[in-house]
Amino acid sequence: MIRDARTREQPAIRAIVTHAFGRADEANLVEQLHADGDALFELVAGDDIALRGHALYSRLSIERDGEILAAAALAPVSVLPAFQRQGLGGALIEAGNARCAELGLKAILVLGHPDYYPRFGFTADAALSLDAQFSGPSFMALELEAGVLSRGGRVRYARAFGV
Repeated sequence: MIRDARTREQPAIRAIVTHAFGRADEANLVEQLHADGDALFELVAGDDIALRGHALYSRLSIERDGEILAAAALAPVSVLPAFQRQGLGGALIEAGNARCAELGLKAILVLGHPDYYPRFGFTADAALSLDAQFSGPSFMALELEAGVLSRGGRVRYARAFGV
């Protein structure tokens, strides 16, 4: 079951993220995005007894020609190691991407595995025109409005990303 995370689940979410990545950096990012008010929403996979996965979408803007495009950063996506490769991460991403579209966001950016995220429509080509701190095959974008990134723009991540 994919649903919105609850405030009381933050300790469990921290454990999921830490175990999934084998370190606390990404869990610290989640907490800082919340503290700064930059988390758009977060989803969990599991039930009322146990959580197995988590995904967070945060505020991101793309500035160009005096215009600001509302977008999202997808980071992190985490699934407990015992439940990986069962489709939970993909279900979280699909639900999150749909939510971003419902919110009227123009695009979603991710820095992730170039063999995984294209399954969900993300491409490095879509991110090529962007002026960002990242580049290369792991920096990908998903346009929620066709052609919206073709004119480029400067990416502004939430402060917690440290870029």
